[in-house]
Amino acid sequence: MSTSTEILLSVLVLVGAAFTFVGSLSLLRFKDFYTRLHGPTKATTLGVGCLLVASSIFFSVTTQDLSLHEILVTLYLFITAPISAHLLAKAALHLRLPSVTPLPDDIPAPASAPTHPAEQK
Repeated sequence: MSTSTEILLSVLVLVGAAFTFVGSLSLLRFKDFYTRLHGPTKATTLGVGCLLVASSIFFSVTTQDLSLHEILVTLYLFITAPISAHLLAKAALHLRLPSVTPLPDDIPAPASAPTHPAEQK
């Protein structure tokens, strides 16, 4: 394995570890469900994706065969993580979980705008 490949793998592992750490730390630091959902969905997905790409490159170089297992897992992760986060957020909105910011129904309408379509006459 060449030095440039080792440097690339090292960078991918470090970037993946950093993103995963930041995503995991957000679970501890953020205050409500909605913001806690954001950290693992974005940062941890990118971190695990970088680690899987590094693994795929490593095994492709060392075994002289193309390693597609990790790439398929990465694609699956990138497709399913946003969808599951969206469904969790919709369920939380439906259950009216408390939030740091006001929920859409809690935002007051502007005083000059009618609040109901029947009032727009």
